Amino acid sequence: MQTDNIVFSEYLNKFIAHLQDKGKSRYTIVAYKKDIEQFLGYLAKVQVGAIVEVKKENIQSFIEELLTTGYTRKSASRKLNSIRTFYRFLKSESVVTVNPALDVAHPRFENNKPRILSKLEYRALRDYARNDKRTYAIIELFLQTGIRIGELANIRLSDMKSEVLVVREYGKNENREIQLNKLVKSSVEEYLTVRPQTDTEDHLFITKNKKPLLIRNIRNVVDRCFKEVGIENAKVNDLRNTFIAHQLAAGVPIAYVSKVVGHKRLSSTESFLDLVKPEQPSSSYRLDEL
Repeated sequence: MQTDNIVFSEYLNKFIAHLQDKGKSRYTIVAYKKDIEQFLGYLAKVQVGAIVEVKKENIQSFIEELLTTGYTRKSASRKLNSIRTFYRFLKSESVVTVNPALDVAHPRFENNKPRILSKLEYRALRDYARNDKRTYAIIELFLQTGIRIGELANIRLSDMKSEVLVVREYGKNENREIQLNKLVKSSVEEYLTVRPQTDTEDHLFITKNKKPLLIRNIRNVVDRCFKEVGIENAKVNDLRNTFIAHQLAAGVPIAYVSKVVGHKRLSSTESFLDLVKPEQPSSSYRLDEL
């Protein structure tokens, strides 16, 4: 196959179609697409336009540029994985014979300990959020169920049952159910009284224009709450971390907590054990209320 005049843009759409055929989630595909497009933008800047022209040095320089422009080592490492996957596809299509990304080392990074909000912090967050029924429902769902931000954005009205929340398939995670306590149920019920009326949009959280609230919108809402309350160095995922740590400290069995939050490996949940001191022996299979 003549590859000297093949440009990357001709194969990006094929790569995306390949990921779709493999059943990858929409979120995973979007992430891959953004990573590869960013890499292609860098190659265009350094005037490398053909597949066969790319060397490991080009990929290494891209990773180094990411690190010098504010990206974390973890983010840069993820983007390197995306490039490796893209090249693996190109190799399977006989477009290239080698995968130059395999010779590029991942940036070294240490997994920081999860940020756990104190009772004072999450109670202050809750008190501030009460000023807006939608924000309050979002905060309570995070604190009382430990779901991921993408899972929260994907909640439909029909997923809110009388006693449980049905968490839809997200990425590689299967459907699961989470107990709902009085706090989260009442917060959602209050939000529904002010939710814009619409027969065409079934997402639980929507904008004033009756459009689904996107992940970036939810992140902005929570980040604004953190800022207003004065909670520093916290991210949306720290609400999930707080839920996990609190349940383990309350004596909820680790296997049950792992199932509730959708961890694929028990070790992911076990990593929180060093951060909490159990208040009682593991026994209750009922989630504790924060």
